[in-house]
Amino acid sequence: MSFLQLSHISAFYGPSQALFDVDLTLAEGEVLALMGRNGMGKSTTIKVICRLLKHKGGSVLFDHRDLSRLKPHQAARAGIGLVPEGRRCFANLTVHENLIAAARPGPWDFAAVSDLFPRLAERRDQLAGSLSGGEQQMLAIGRALMTNPRLLILDEATEGLAPVVRHEIWAAIARLKSETGLAIVVVDKSLKELGSVADSAVILEKGRSVWSGAFADLTPDITDRYLGI
Repeated sequence: MSFLQLSHISAFYGPSQALFDVDLTLAEGEVLALMGRNGMGKSTTIKVICRLLKHKGGSVLFDHRDLSRLKPHQAARAGIGLVPEGRRCFANLTVHENLIAAARPGPWDFAAVSDLFPRLAERRDQLAGSLSGGEQQMLAIGRALMTNPRLLILDEATEGLAPVVRHEIWAAIARLKSETGLAIVVVDKSLKELGSVADSAVILEKGRSVWSGAFADLTPDITDRYLGI
């Protein structure tokens, strides 16, 4: 049964239409890879889910609840946690202050996040602006987890990170999948790493869903057609 369902979504930036017909379904506890070349509508779709952008047509259901009238903070309270592209940590706050800024009661607290990312515990009192890019990404994931979401969305989860840090992030995502039961949407360009965690995939092209199915069913022809340069 669908935990998250987008049906025939259209969305606009002013007069310019960005999404024309986006369909997406995700079951509870599963990982979905949201894929497509740059500029095809992935981040816009995420904005619609998180209510950062209102859709004009179609429906967005989260745990059978219509999200169309919700504001972004209400979507977060409903259980949607976002790790935004570019991390967007509060540079002038410490690691600990970033983590507790939007924390809500639940199993994800500072101790649990520190267990997932021990480096954050080591840098508890360090300003976020002084962290490396990889550490800021860990902090952004930890901050989203401390809202105790039921759906976690990671937009460009490992973009621009060193290989060793990328490995740590993917290991953390795999652990979240196996240990928590979270539903997860991941945007990333690495087919190999996505294949290690994703159950299903949706490919967008020019604001439309052009392929969806089990990740294992992605063939070289499909990836060359929709994801190749």
